[in-house]
Amino acid sequence: MKAYLGVGTNIGDRMKNLQDSIDALNLLPLTIVTDVSNVYETDPVGFDNQDDFLNIVVEVETDLNPDNLLGACLGIEAGLGRVRTIKNGPRIIDIDLLLYENETSNTQTLILPHPRMMERNFVLKPLLDLNISHSIINKDDVFKSLTDDGVRFYSAKDKLCLNK
Repeated sequence: MKAYLGVGTNIGDRMKNLQDSIDALNLLPLTIVTDVSNVYETDPVGFDNQDDFLNIVVEVETDLNPDNLLGACLGIEAGLGRVRTIKNGPRIIDIDLLLYENETSNTQTLILPHPRMMERNFVLKPLLDLNISHSIINKDDVFKSLTDDGVRFYSAKDKLCLNK
């Protein structure tokens, strides 16, 4: 199954944090990173008194179900040192499950597609870099929702290694 993950960081060596998250995703059982967007530097949202973020969207092929993939992403965050103290505050890594194949979910633990995805330029811009094919989210709809507010190109995706 194909899934899309939003990854962001604003603490420490941000490029290394992104690479570490890709490496960790590739270590998951039955999962491989197949594509990654360009890297964008973005203004913080929700809590302004913090450094800017680097954001990417990662495409993975996985046989993990959505709940297990979400749990694995939370485990990667913890393994990389994420501590949740301030809502929308600074974080070493944040991995959000945005889309999973053509599935929808609305449970206490998982909403798919991600409920605020279409409101977040830091997700939409990198998502447009990838060749998304999804029956629920149309690439044209993503493009229509996008503005350039707070999102700046930072680095080409070739600065990140998909598989080591």
